[in-house]
Amino acid sequence: MKSLTLKAPAKVNYRLDVLRRRPDGYHDLRMIMQRISLCDEITITLSDMPGIRVACGREGVPDGPGNIAWRAADALLKLSGRQSGIDIAITKNIPVAAGLGGGSSDAATVLLGVNELLGLGLSTERLMEIGVTLGADVPFFVFGKTALAEGIGEILTPIEAVPPLWMVIVNPNIPVSTAWVYGSLRLTEGRIGDNIPRFFKGVADVCAVLSNDLETVTISKHPVIGEIKEMLIASGASGALMSGSGPTVFGLFPSEEGALEAARSIGEVSGWFVTVARALV
Repeated sequence: MKSLTLKAPAKVNYRLDVLRRRPDGYHDLRMIMQRISLCDEITITLSDMPGIRVACGREGVPDGPGNIAWRAADALLKLSGRQSGIDIAITKNIPVAAGLGGGSSDAATVLLGVNELLGLGLSTERLMEIGVTLGADVPFFVFGKTALAEGIGEILTPIEAVPPLWMVIVNPNIPVSTAWVYGSLRLTEGRIGDNIPRFFKGVADVCAVLSNDLETVTISKHPVIGEIKEMLIASGASGALMSGSGPTVFGLFPSEEGALEAARSIGEVSGWFVTVARALV
């Protein structure tokens, strides 16, 4: 049986501007999206037994057709016209419902893996087209580069240069519904996004663009997010921000040593999920 094991990286948003609500109920966004070294691990195996089977074993993550990774495999299996079976084993290291894109990354990784295992030869662009039908963040993970993301997140432009940043990722073990956050956002009117640079020389340049329009919505229900930001800054972070719809917060550090020390001190007193990650460039 042919098998493939791949890493599915999480992401953080250095920037998240909500520009306007669209007639289809989604929002037009303008974001800087960064993959990080915190990853799920996915093993995809072709089987003689028809059908798709997903095993994860993590609370809050379905194992059947309700899993976005299952739907990714199903889309490519239908496209192939074959009767192959596909077994998918997911080892979850990325917190669930955390604003880190774990489910979308899993789906993108399954698209890439099944495309390879079945020898479909689909282009990155075609896989991104399929990905957006599964979830707005899926095309970014197929794209595989730090990017300026527009539209609902599917219009991607590579960021030309990003420094090798270190960050501390803190999740207070509170699941947050992305649908609830966007549903609670009150936009007074549409707006134009600020110009965003495509070249960053160091941590100060990245900190200068840190902004998330969803942060005040999530903090209003979970004030601990604001407390985490303050802890990260007090521990030496050059900047801190909630990622996506939250509740995960990341702090940017100019060195691995500083990040490791901050993670140790915050982890000792909090009981939260705390880890150190680096930006993937």
